[in-house]
Amino acid sequence: MHLELRHLRTIKAIHDAGGLARAADQLHITQSALSHQIKGLEDQAGMELFVRRSRPMKLSAAGQKLLRLAERILPEVRATEDEFSALRQGRAGRLHIAIECHACYDWLFPVLEQFRRSWPEVDIDIRPGLAFRALPALQQEEVDLVISSDPDALDGITFNPLFDYAPTFIAAANSPLAGKPFVEASDFADQTLITYPVDRARSDIFSGLLTPARVEPKAHRQVELTAVILMLVAAGRGVAVLPDWVLREAKYQPDYITRPVTEAGLTKRLYAATRIADATEPFIAHFLRLARTEPVKLQRI
Repeated sequence: MHLELRHLRTIKAIHDAGGLARAADQLHITQSALSHQIKGLEDQAGMELFVRRSRPMKLSAAGQKLLRLAERILPEVRATEDEFSALRQGRAGRLHIAIECHACYDWLFPVLEQFRRSWPEVDIDIRPGLAFRALPALQQEEVDLVISSDPDALDGITFNPLFDYAPTFIAAANSPLAGKPFVEASDFADQTLITYPVDRARSDIFSGLLTPARVEPKAHRQVELTAVILMLVAAGRGVAVLPDWVLREAKYQPDYITRPVTEAGLTKRLYAATRIADATEPFIAHFLRLARTEPVKLQRI
């Protein structure tokens, strides 16, 4: 038996309308064409699908089976059609994000909350497990956007600039470095440096200061969570260099001192990497606009 969607729509329309004339109107075909379609379907099934002399027109036991199939399949087909329509109109899509920046969650969640209100049909997800292979995952379409401070030349990938930030030194209030207006590479030589668990080439303090100056800290400890880093720093267990937006509250607390890194200050730029073909998608363009403006508000607090 060869079933088509039009057959299921016919069964459902006749059941709902209770007769051929009204069902034909709903389906925008003639009553004669509808009768011919029913006969062809019954010939395929080898049995009657309707009780002919009933008023309103009723389905037979075989027809009821097809009705149950129609009631299960047709809503799924309509939902899929709606999804395709939304995709064509740029209202729906997928925004799966990988993050190379541990501290970015501070500003990313407020951005995503605003984004969600504007694009409720976009599937949003954060893929933290891909942090160490985020850009290859972007090329392979496992994710759609990567937050990174290290742009690279990759086929099919564009790095969209978001905003500049200042990696800032933080230490306990009683640190010997509290009397300095800024810190230099040599100041880390007798310190335990606490960083996020990232490769040194992707660490702001190593790539931007210590590695070029050939300075090695007395000890290097890697910690996953920002809150734990701040707790260890307050306890005098080490010093850290964190993005300025992370320290918007800590810098006013009596347990800490914060200082610029070098007299001129250290500046880094954050990027959102996307596939070139996706960068102009309306919802991705809107996310980029939010990500360029909302984090700046945190830097001003």
